[in-house]
Amino acid sequence: MRRFIEGFLSIPLLFAIITILAYGLLLPFTGFYWDDWPFAWIAHFLGPAEFIPAFASFRPFLGPIFFLTTSLIPTVPIYWQIFALIIRFLLVLTTWWMFKSIWPNHPRSALGASLLVLIFPGYSQHWVALTHINQELIPLIFYFLSFGFTARVVRSVVEPDPGGQINSRSKQSRFFPLTVAAILLQICGLFPTEYFFGLEIMRLLFIFAILTQFNIVARFIQALRYWLPYLAVWLLNAIWLMYYYNSGVYASYDTAGLQTPSIQLILVDLLDTIWKTGFYIWIQIIDLLARSPSLPSSILAMVLLVLSFVLLYIYLSRFQFQESRSKAFGPQLLIIGLAGILAGRLPSLAAGLPLKLQSSYDRFMVSIFLGGSLFAVGILETLIRNNRIRIVLLALLVSLGIGQQFFNANIFRRDWEKQGQIYWQLSWRIPGLQPNTVLLTHQMPIDYETDLSFTAPINWLYAPDYENGTLPFAMLYTEKRLGGPTLPALEPGIRINFPYRTVEFDGNTSQAIVLYMPPSGCLRLLDPDKGDAVTYQRESRYLVEAIPLSDTDRILTEDRGSVKPFFIREPEKDWCYYYTHAELARQQGDWQKIMTLWDEALTQGYSPSDPVEYLPFVEAAARSDDFKMVETMTKIMTNGSPSAHNALCVLWNRLLEDTTIDNATRSSIRLQDTGLNCAP
Repeated sequence: MRRFIEGFLSIPLLFAIITILAYGLLLPFTGFYWDDWPFAWIAHFLGPAEFIPAFASFRPFLGPIFFLTTSLIPTVPIYWQIFALIIRFLLVLTTWWMFKSIWPNHPRSALGASLLVLIFPGYSQHWVALTHINQELIPLIFYFLSFGFTARVVRSVVEPDPGGQINSRSKQSRFFPLTVAAILLQICGLFPTEYFFGLEIMRLLFIFAILTQFNIVARFIQALRYWLPYLAVWLLNAIWLMYYYNSGVYASYDTAGLQTPSIQLILVDLLDTIWKTGFYIWIQIIDLLARSPSLPSSILAMVLLVLSFVLLYIYLSRFQFQESRSKAFGPQLLIIGLAGILAGRLPSLAAGLPLKLQSSYDRFMVSIFLGGSLFAVGILETLIRNNRIRIVLLALLVSLGIGQQFFNANIFRRDWEKQGQIYWQLSWRIPGLQPNTVLLTHQMPIDYETDLSFTAPINWLYAPDYENGTLPFAMLYTEKRLGGPTLPALEPGIRINFPYRTVEFDGNTSQAIVLYMPPSGCLRLLDPDKGDAVTYQRESRYLVEAIPLSDTDRILTEDRGSVKPFFIREPEKDWCYYYTHAELARQQGDWQKIMTLWDEALTQGYSPSDPVEYLPFVEAAARSDDFKMVETMTKIMTNGSPSAHNALCVLWNRLLEDTTIDNATRSSIRLQDTGLNCAP
């Protein structure tokens, strides 16, 4: 066993196992998230070459990376999740090679820091795969390779060759090609994204750490000399970013509206960053699991954590590391790690963006992978003298990170499941849409998708044959957009026009459908003609004030059979399947079909969690003269639900005004109306 563990392939195998444990166990149940959707839509409908102009005003050097990866990988969610595993594995291999190049006499620390980079628990965005593979992880691999080549350059010059010579001709012949490789990789890691702008200081510190044979002054001077070519590239990038930010072309963060924070606020933020990335993230999973320890997902995370710890402890305790002993090494890692944490935070801090854990904002942690991991290993090397205790604590940190990433994976699994419910309920309720329709809602009950994220799958769903031209459909959150240039006001006849990368949407507030997705309930299309402004008057004003704009006649009600979210598995039939089909039949005036759907739902044991969802079945029963069913549902609906009471009153008043209803039915409806004490 020990011979295998100490073999050349055992560490890459360990990396592969940890990658799968941390990120791969729930892979089949994850999909596209956040900016994945517009990027996938571009690749599928406009082609990979479209990323070049798409990124012209937004990190233009990212375009070629997106072009290459989307040319190789189809726009199928699971393919990108598999690719994310491969990229993670390549990242940790690169990290390990880099650390070994910098500290060849400290293999245990190199392995430990590499494992911590692999599972870095402050970063929860791994599953936003299409976006973050291209925007950050591939450039980060290039940057780490550049650091590794720089270490090789310096060592090729300052360390004696087998003949004992420092500046032999063979060493000098390696200097130039290794330096060129390091600079080219630096360009590939630095220019595509501003995320890693602050990390260049780490190269200087790595060089300084290598030059141990000089006194402190000569060491610093030599380090600066070796760093100068890379500093020149960094300065060129800084000039480029300043020009691009100030040119008016850059369209990422709203840099024009940023205010310079005070020194006090900057210091507070940096201290908070050190606390979060240097300490809290490593134990965060304990806090999260303690909030709901009895949930199946929490139990699974705890089991995985324990099994991972056992695996890591057995492996690390049996590996015989040939580790150099140096009292200065631990403090050196602490200082470099602390500098890396602060340098990694600077770009997002300069943009005025928060570093918030367990949110999309923790994507900025990607630039702190390096510093945070070195800082943690530095603490172990500095404070813990007993090797066995070091191994126990390292195994514990890595296993806690594995548990954290499994916890994160389950969040994204639930998000993908919720997305599936939304897309399929849309397809059941809306068989087709007239072009230039905008879907308005105040907010969707989901964490990782914005209105512009949803715009892509909605177009994928309702315009599957799109080739070019104006974007046919859009979704807008009124809570976020109202009063801005995209949605100036909730009034009829206002033009809605905005760019969507290289295409644009051009619609009108008079070409809108308002929808509502409650946290627990089914998708609903709101209709002013059905009095929904009264029914939903207790909801957000951003929703209620949009209802008068809703025009459900823009729905093509004929079931063409082609509108299906093929990119996500159809869920099992549940109450929402019957409810959305009943609402569609209600719009078509097919009352018999609604009664049939009710019988099927009743047979399957389904019922709504929100009494308002009885409404289409109550109306169908009333129009079918089944007032026994009406009375039963009315009692259920009005039991402590003011919204359901309002909905019924609106329904009875509307039916009393319907001239197609006969007198006998009208009398029965009037009794229901009177029994509810509805206002005239």
